[in-house]
Amino acid sequence: MNWFAIATIAYFLIALQTLLDKFILSSKRVAHPVVYAFYSGVMSFFTLVLFPFGFHSIGATLFLEYILAGAVFIFGMLLLFFAIQKSEASRVVPVVGAIIPIATHFFSMIFLGDVLSGAKLWGALVLILGGLLISWTRSERSGAKHSFFKGFYQSILSGIVLAAAFTSFKLFYVQDNFMDVFIWTRIGLFFGALTFLLYVPWRKAIFSSLSKFKKPNHTQQSSGTLFVFNKILGGVGSVMLNFSMSLGNITVINALVALEYTFIFILGVGLTFWLPKVFQEKMDWKNSAQKIFAILIISLGVYLVSVV
Repeated sequence: MNWFAIATIAYFLIALQTLLDKFILSSKRVAHPVVYAFYSGVMSFFTLVLFPFGFHSIGATLFLEYILAGAVFIFGMLLLFFAIQKSEASRVVPVVGAIIPIATHFFSMIFLGDVLSGAKLWGALVLILGGLLISWTRSERSGAKHSFFKGFYQSILSGIVLAAAFTSFKLFYVQDNFMDVFIWTRIGLFFGALTFLLYVPWRKAIFSSLSKFKKPNHTQQSSGTLFVFNKILGGVGSVMLNFSMSLGNITVINALVALEYTFIFILGVGLTFWLPKVFQEKMDWKNSAQKIFAILIISLGVYLVSVV
């Protein structure tokens, strides 16, 4: 199997994971996005099983940096889950995908000394244009007026927070091996999830969900199974994507993120016929054309900012 086929399958699995996130969050199977993010973070602790493959002890300062970066990442995911619960995944994910490279380059300029110029600068502008285009939607409550989709601001914040985490990861990978950074930062996700318990409303939601483990009904059991399956699905997709990058051109593979957005859009439309109250994809030709055009623009922007 060549790198293109592997990358295509990887983006399909990641798209499917995103839509399952949407299903679990919007079908009332999970009471609150913070509960979903909490369990996602807690499950990250199990990456310790990988410790024989490159894990080693580190100093206190580096430990705190790794843990903090992981904690920042889980908060970025929490914001993403809030946005996905509120709106169409085919709008949320491309916006987050557009913001991440822009914010990453901004952070890289500050902390890593990178300069945004030439094709990368044009790419950032194209990403902004594409992000605005896919975000603009007709308001249902104000007649013919237009506004940004519900969850737009959470999407923007999610992209910025995730970019901060990714910039930190990039810096860590320069000074340590991949497996060590991966494991320590995933432990950071675990500790970051535990901080959710400090906020009383979130703590109540989490404890309420934990109490249901004593005598779970059929729906709760199936939701738990679906959650674990979804996390495995995303993990396999992530591994396959990184493997394809080791075989092919990283710039081209990053630009193929358009496949993920396309899969989300097509699958989302299909699933809307099955569960319209959950997936909420607007299927009129104007909205569809707007999303397709915006996806192409964002993909072009991703390609431009990925050019070395």
